[in-house]
Amino acid sequence: MKYSNHLQKLGFAGISFLLLSGCQQEKDADGKSSKPNVLIIYTDDQGSIDMNCYGATDLHTPNMDKLAETGVRFTQFYAGAPVCSPSRAALMTGKTPQAAGLPGNAPSRKGHAGMPTEQVTIAEIMKDAGYTTGHIGKWHMGYTPETMPNQQGFDYSFGHMGGCIDNYSHFFYWNGPNRHDLWKNGEEVWHPGEYFLDLMIDEVNHFVNRNKDKPFFLYWAINMPHYPLQATPKWREYYKDLPSPRDKYAAFVSTVDEYIGMALEKLKEAGLRENTIIIFQSDHGHSMETRTFGGGGNSGPYRGAKFSLFEGGIRIPAIISWKNEIPEGQVRDQMAVNVDWLPTITDLCDIPMKKTDIAGKSLRNVIYDDADSPHDVFHWQSGGQWAVRMNEWKLLHNPRDPAQEEWSFKNDTTLLINLEEDKGETNNLIGDYPEKAEKMQSLHREWIDQLEAENNEN
Repeated sequence: MKYSNHLQKLGFAGISFLLLSGCQQEKDADGKSSKPNVLIIYTDDQGSIDMNCYGATDLHTPNMDKLAETGVRFTQFYAGAPVCSPSRAALMTGKTPQAAGLPGNAPSRKGHAGMPTEQVTIAEIMKDAGYTTGHIGKWHMGYTPETMPNQQGFDYSFGHMGGCIDNYSHFFYWNGPNRHDLWKNGEEVWHPGEYFLDLMIDEVNHFVNRNKDKPFFLYWAINMPHYPLQATPKWREYYKDLPSPRDKYAAFVSTVDEYIGMALEKLKEAGLRENTIIIFQSDHGHSMETRTFGGGGNSGPYRGAKFSLFEGGIRIPAIISWKNEIPEGQVRDQMAVNVDWLPTITDLCDIPMKKTDIAGKSLRNVIYDDADSPHDVFHWQSGGQWAVRMNEWKLLHNPRDPAQEEWSFKNDTTLLINLEEDKGETNNLIGDYPEKAEKMQSLHREWIDQLEAENNEN
């Protein structure tokens, strides 16, 4: 297995791995697995504050908010990238997108690879620890047999491989030729006219039914509220008085929320809600592309949106809920990143591993004890822009702001921001603190040099 072949490289405890993969799963008195299940709900292009519990006053999101009420909500949580594929690669590997080998979006065309196959995914780790693994929804990390979900650690897969689809025909329409994109376990399937959220919730329900007596890891990558904004009639009517494009976007967010509620109800019916770790987050900030009517999402006090390394592009809603196991209704302001979910999940599930070449760090102590952030420094790079976060300071080079395109593409623009004092990233302090800026720039150069050295070794 690919995971086994990379034990030495990744520093995993080989003996522990063999013991884990060879043992029978422990059962409780009802015959169900005593190991917690894991459900990751990954929305697409959902803005920084686009839930009631994050401050949106014009949205109806009771099911997302319920997760926050029954768990821990992060206010300073980041995606590993401001675009789809690299954010997902960071989640899957616990690495920065650059280290994971997918720094930009994977092609949405069959026959084109994405994340390198030698990367070890969380699905492979969970599978080798005795979990049944499933992917439902969007993939966008490779469109060859080797880089599609079933060869990246998932026992079961249903969804689309490219960046987006029409939710009724399941065709990719955004550059020609138009092409159908719906797959089950590597085989093309057709469901013309059926709403993709209906198909996905059916798949979630079936997956839970099939695996309710054994531990499972399910990655539900909801392809919404990414365009096309195809909400259900109920929610279009509900938001009809909002101005455009907020009305279309809001209707889609509430549509997604309703289906998340269906999944939570299924876990409850199956008696699994208390034994399931549920992680919710958006992949990055909201889109301002013409395909989404130029906006609709809300980054609140934060500058920027999708494609931007300003806060609005990478600071996202994120929640973890595990009823009766972790604190409920709590808020954590510490900095965390989606690369942290992999080591956090293995930590909470008692899967032994050594965190060696990954950027992620377990958030267990943050979640349970309100401990300090495990990150002193973190790096982002997206196209020609990069950013470094060091405690409350953030250094950005050539940042984009989709809301101010005439400014965004100036060359050689470097900003030093104190996020505690300036959430909107409008006050450049580089002239006041040149030594701090130079230190952070030096750290970024060292990070780049380390990535290049690791790539050369491989």
